[in-house]
Amino acid sequence: MATQTTNKPATQPTNKPATQPVPWTKRLGTVRLYLGALIVLVWGLAPFYWMAVTAFRDPDYTFDNTPWPTHVTLENFRNAFDTSRGNDFGKALVNSVIIGSITTVLALVIGVFAAYALARLTFKGKYVVSGLILSASMFPVVVLVTPLFQLFTNLGWIGEYQAMIIPNISFVLPMTVYILASFFAELPWELEEAARIDGATKMQAFRLVMLPLAAPAVFTTAILAFIAAVNEYLLARLLSSDKTEPVTVAIARFSGNNPLVQPYAAIMAAGTMVTIPLVIMVLLFQRRIISGLTAGGVKS
Repeated sequence: MATQTTNKPATQPTNKPATQPVPWTKRLGTVRLYLGALIVLVWGLAPFYWMAVTAFRDPDYTFDNTPWPTHVTLENFRNAFDTSRGNDFGKALVNSVIIGSITTVLALVIGVFAAYALARLTFKGKYVVSGLILSASMFPVVVLVTPLFQLFTNLGWIGEYQAMIIPNISFVLPMTVYILASFFAELPWELEEAARIDGATKMQAFRLVMLPLAAPAVFTTAILAFIAAVNEYLLARLLSSDKTEPVTVAIARFSGNNPLVQPYAAIMAAGTMVTIPLVIMVLLFQRRIISGLTAGGVKS
């Protein structure tokens, strides 16, 4: 019995394409990109770094130019909370949290409904309303100082929380509406229609279907609104009192043992205690912030 042999075709060697060297122009572009990012990073973080270094430095060495912490001490933080010099930094922190929280909540409640209406409804003058809302964010605050001061004086609100909360709402509301409206406009409205077919009312469809989808944008807007409300200084300086002044005003009014010497080290310590929590909050929730800002920016 003859055996048949099958001749297997010889495997052809695979010729892998040779790796092309990266052009020097592309490498130069990459270097410039990272160099530019590094310059922007240093430019933005250098003041905060120097503030933190000065905050931990002995008051006698406040103007030391050493770029790293020297003569480290916690005395400046104790001085920041010392009320014997007329400073009440702890109370100012509580005031800032109260003002920022109430401003954020009210701005979100109003902004969510306004943004949803601008994105979902079709009515005459819709784009005019959108333009007016955005133009309000570009209105200079200094122009409002005199009329607001006169109005709140007549109402007896000078030195009360509402004198700072109401103007702050008007400042952060345009940003709130702008971010949320652009997000709501890109949501799949078929989900709302499906909820309506299943028997849900308009409010139920909005509350149970559309609002949970907008959670990233709402979360982002809440953080940005809170930071903007806490950082406001001009109106707070004129409309607040000793019992309602926020940290921005309290830090500006810091006084030391010698009335002729500005307590720079204590001011740096107070600024560090205000800034670091905000930085930590942004770093912890940076993914949500980025997703909220970019969500709805590209159509699928």
